[in-house]
Amino acid sequence: MGTITGKKVAVLATNGFEDSELTSPWQALEGAGAVPTMVSPKPDAVTGKNGHEQDVDMLAREASAADFDALVLPGGVVNADHLRMDADSVSFVRDFFEQHKPVGVICHGAWILAEADVLRGRTLTSYPSLQTDLKNAGAAWVDEEVVVDSGLVSSRTPDDLPAFNSKVIEEVGEGKHTDQTT
Repeated sequence: MGTITGKKVAVLATNGFEDSELTSPWQALEGAGAVPTMVSPKPDAVTGKNGHEQDVDMLAREASAADFDALVLPGGVVNADHLRMDADSVSFVRDFFEQHKPVGVICHGAWILAEADVLRGRTLTSYPSLQTDLKNAGAAWVDEEVVVDSGLVSSRTPDDLPAFNSKVIEEVGEGKHTDQTT
């Protein structure tokens, strides 16, 4: 595993994110030396479903995957639903796959991956209610704590955060994955 000190990791979310699914990976990444950046279609700040406020560092329409080493997508039903309806956010996510960069996604966050059309032939997990959507987008869905598929790290719920954070850090350290593609 390579080092992640100084690696830039975009965290893409909007209002309604699952608080712990943003704060826990953020803290884990910082603790490992990475530099997380809050990217959102909304300016100023976003608020989680339980009240955590996070300042927005960059708007999705201005963000470029080329400027980051990896991407983290927190869950939250409202967050995930709004992100998949934002063309700039969907394009931003797709670009990480086209550039073969690691992506971590948890819970409902996987909805945007279906919208970005990056799941064909991939194996992942999510909150169980998404399994039909993800299968219809071409993925193999499994019910496991954490799944790693060529740079794509996925988990189901906040209960899985310790395993998710560990694997995200590992994949960010490994860097680009040639099989991480659309």
